[in-house]
Amino acid sequence: MINLVYNEMLKIVRKKRLFIISAIIAVLVGLFTYAQYKHVQDVQKRLGTADWRTQLQQQIIDTQNRLNSSGISEEWRKFLKIRLQQQQYYLDHNINPSAPGAPTFMRMFVENSIELFLPLMVMVVVADLVSSEASGGTMKLLLTRPVKRWKILFSKYIAMGLSISFIMLALVVLSYAISGAVFGYGGWNLPLLTGFTVQGEELNTASVHLIPQWKYLLIELGLASFVAIVVGTLTFMLSTIMRSTAAVMGIMLAALISGTILTNMVSSWKSAKYLFIVNLSLTDYISGTAPPIAGMTLGFSMAVLAVWGLAALLVSFFVFMTRDVY
Repeated sequence: MINLVYNEMLKIVRKKRLFIISAIIAVLVGLFTYAQYKHVQDVQKRLGTADWRTQLQQQIIDTQNRLNSSGISEEWRKFLKIRLQQQQYYLDHNINPSAPGAPTFMRMFVENSIELFLPLMVMVVVADLVSSEASGGTMKLLLTRPVKRWKILFSKYIAMGLSISFIMLALVVLSYAISGAVFGYGGWNLPLLTGFTVQGEELNTASVHLIPQWKYLLIELGLASFVAIVVGTLTFMLSTIMRSTAAVMGIMLAALISGTILTNMVSSWKSAKYLFIVNLSLTDYISGTAPPIAGMTLGFSMAVLAVWGLAALLVSFFVFMTRDVY
């Protein structure tokens, strides 16, 4: 098994996709760091102060003005109302949720990457793990060896897991190194609030508690890794079923993009909560953002994703074990 996994990792490394993904992450982190820096400078220039309390008070005023404006949807009004309550809570308890520093940037980058960017990076690596060998004819050569089929497929799945680990490591290291050069490398022990829950249009703060930012970040990275594995498993299933890598990437790309749209439109479609694409933003539950459909919780979303991932894995092995010719 070790030799099989080593062989699969050699194939992935030779395609240089992991290095390309690392380069993409580095470029995007650089762009986002510059954009965040310019935003901070513009806010300080507009308000005439670097005091975070003044800035947060201005954000509260801006949110109130948007709430009072006409023409916004009920879903957006609900989101703004919850956001306003959360901002006021931070202000009342004298906690700066956006203190500058590389850990803060990493946290925000993970929150904004978990729904689309990170799954796309995983999809690029996993889409051709099986399909490329089936279409290229090398799968027949693998099946002629005295190795059981399930071991061949399982070695590819392990290689997928190792690749996802590399992507997560690259995301953490590059975002910390690049953003830290601008914002500084401190802020690991910054106190952050978590435990917010949403009940209707009200923010429930009964379970809110403080945790250091390093622990908050570890939780978010764990959730992001879970999402990456589930998306990778679904892509792995499609790669096993289909011979065309382009078809696999097209289906997953369409699903992920439609998911970002559905999360803003499905508040009245209750059964949509069982779709995996609606449950990808697990970090929203940690920060207290309203779920796309009322009643959804972190445990529910993780359970839905786990069922989708397990089902995809079973289908992958069933198809691979029973198919006659690749």
